[in-house]
Amino acid sequence: MQNSEIAQKLEDIARLLDIKSDKPFRIRAYRKAAEALRALTVDVNGIYQKDGITGITNIPGVGKSIATKIEEFLKENKSEYLEKLDEDTAIRQVVTFFFETKGVNLDELKRDAKKRDIVYSRYTKPAKQLIELAGSVPAAKDAIKKVADWANSRKLDYAIETVFKKWLEIDRLRPKEVVKKPFYRNDPMIWSETRKKWYVVTTEGEWLEYADKEEKIEWRIVD
Repeated sequence: MQNSEIAQKLEDIARLLDIKSDKPFRIRAYRKAAEALRALTVDVNGIYQKDGITGITNIPGVGKSIATKIEEFLKENKSEYLEKLDEDTAIRQVVTFFFETKGVNLDELKRDAKKRDIVYSRYTKPAKQLIELAGSVPAAKDAIKKVADWANSRKLDYAIETVFKKWLEIDRLRPKEVVKKPFYRNDPMIWSETRKKWYVVTTEGEWLEYADKEEKIEWRIVD
């Protein structure tokens, strides 16, 4: 694995620890180690081949515990710790992602859950059911995103249960197409393909040939 790949894995661990509400110093340690790997000008695998795990612990910002995780990534291309953490936080990951599609980040979710503005336990059962239905956490997230994109494009509200209700048609859900139409001084315009000309349609229904500059045409999003 390359430095950047291992750094991303360490950030994944930090992210899952954050979702788990683990100790802040541990989360910071993994993020610091990820930054250290990205800043390296040499291949961490080369360091390991030359000096073993001692060489990894000599990298500023990498402690012994994290060095063992890096060693496992280099030797096994995986980490049992990350896999276990991913499994333990599966439901929280889905709940967190659902709220992120609502514009609520992880810090806000934690704060609001603590204040009871959001009753976290209300979302755990449907999140678990969604994982079982989808087959995996990434598939559950993908389903939520499809519903979120579809609903947001239509300015509709949606709950995590909406994903279940739309499940049979979820692969056919598409965001509403954003349509821009031309206007000139608040009057709509029409392009004549036959005459290759723009026409302005007045409130009286007249078609007036457009004679102004093309940059004066105003394009508006029309619902």
